[in-house]
Amino acid sequence: MKTIIVEPYNPKWAEEFDKIKSEILPAISDDIISFEHVGSTSVAGLWAKPVIDIDVVIDDGKLSIIIEKLAACGYNHRGDLGITGREAFGYNDDEKPQLMKHHLYVCHKNNAELKQHIALRDFLRINPEYCEKYSNIKIEMAKKYPHDIDSYIKGKKPVVMEIYKECGIKPWKM
Repeated sequence: MKTIIVEPYNPKWAEEFDKIKSEILPAISDDIISFEHVGSTSVAGLWAKPVIDIDVVIDDGKLSIIIEKLAACGYNHRGDLGITGREAFGYNDDEKPQLMKHHLYVCHKNNAELKQHIALRDFLRINPEYCEKYSNIKIEMAKKYPHDIDSYIKGKKPVVMEIYKECGIKPWKM
C-alpha cells in the first residue's frame, strides 16, 4: 500500500526538473512548443509530493513524432488515461535511476488541463497566501487519508476550485 507523503518545498526540485529536461529535450526540441515544469514541485514554498510533473506542449500533427522520439529515450506511451489532448508517458524506474520520480505528459497547445496547470502554477508563484493555504490543505489531507489518493484529491478540491476562481479559470474537470 502506497503512503501519500507531502514534503516542504525543496529547491533541489528545480534542479531535478532541469536534469530531466536536459535528458529529454535534445531528442524532442525541434518538435515541441515548450517543456513546462508544472504541479506543486514547480512552486517555491509549496508543500508537495516529491514527484516532478512535466507538460510537454505540442502543436497539431506532432504527437506521433514525439511518441517515437520519447520511445527512443526510454518512455512508453500510456495513452490519454481519460483526458483528451493529454498523453501520458511512463518509464521503467530501473532504467532511469539518475532521475527523480516524474510524470511526463504531452499536451496539445489548446488542452484545457494544460491551461489549468499553467494558470495554477503561475498564480501560486505570485500569491504566497494561497500557496500557504494550498500547502495546509495538502498536509491535512495527507494526514487524514495517507493511503487513499482519491480522498486526498477530493479533500483538496475546494481550495483548488477557489484558486481557479481567483485565476479566472473555469475548470473543465476536477
